[in-house]
Amino acid sequence: MIVELGPEHGYDISTRSLVMGILNRTPDSFFDRGRHWGFDDFLRLADRQVADGADILDVGGVKAGPGPEVTFAEEIDRVAGAVDALRRRFDLPIAIDTFRGAVAEAAFAAGACIGNDISGFADPAYLPACAGHRAAVVATHVRLGPRIPDPTPVYGDLLGEVRGFLAERAGWAEEAGIPPRRIMLDAGLDLGKTPAMSAALLRNSDDLVGLGYAVFLSASNKGFIGEMVDADVDDRVEATWAAHALGIALGCRILRAHDVRGARRVADVMADILAARVEATA
Repeated sequence: MIVELGPEHGYDISTRSLVMGILNRTPDSFFDRGRHWGFDDFLRLADRQVADGADILDVGGVKAGPGPEVTFAEEIDRVAGAVDALRRRFDLPIAIDTFRGAVAEAAFAAGACIGNDISGFADPAYLPACAGHRAAVVATHVRLGPRIPDPTPVYGDLLGEVRGFLAERAGWAEEAGIPPRRIMLDAGLDLGKTPAMSAALLRNSDDLVGLGYAVFLSASNKGFIGEMVDADVDDRVEATWAAHALGIALGCRILRAHDVRGARRVADVMADILAARVEATA
């Protein structure tokens, strides 16, 4: 399978998995709690992630969970300059983690080439902005919407509903003019799911692979992992590696990660194993 991350970056992900480094331009993210909010700190983190083997850099200006309101202007101010600085610094695809079409448009103008949308393209301006800039997209499942508390989600058929939602959103992207090779799917672990639901989606990742698009895994340090190993957010690194390895074995090929070095090693080991398996059965 080939995935195209915008017009300039294509990758064979038949056995190789890509690592996306998470770069928060937020003072209140669930993981780093604003530790890299200062711009120099942000750039130092980006330098480290690239040195550690990141294939993609993901910039977000609003956290996914509930919190203080962030206006369009404030979000653009947080991310546009950051994207521009990264584009000048590195020859890597840059994603904009936003659910707002206007913010995506500004980030694409600054040099981003992937729209990573946790709302499932709820903003009607989102997909036209991506198509207009020949950007790739990530369609993520969320039950209610970004930043909306959802402590007791209920599904009639968890796997079927998530699969159907993402199949529909991928269809929307294709209708907007985005080629299938530029469409990625994300089950949205912890977004409107209990820990048990997120675990079920992880262990059934191959259900999404069957839709024919690249599958994205956003498990890094998330709450469901902490629940499994009874660990705080800063003590989930090894459990995250296990989730990454399982996801890759089931067909996920883009790992969104805080710990780029660890994710890179997991991805490389799994790539060697999968390539050897393909060769042995050829």
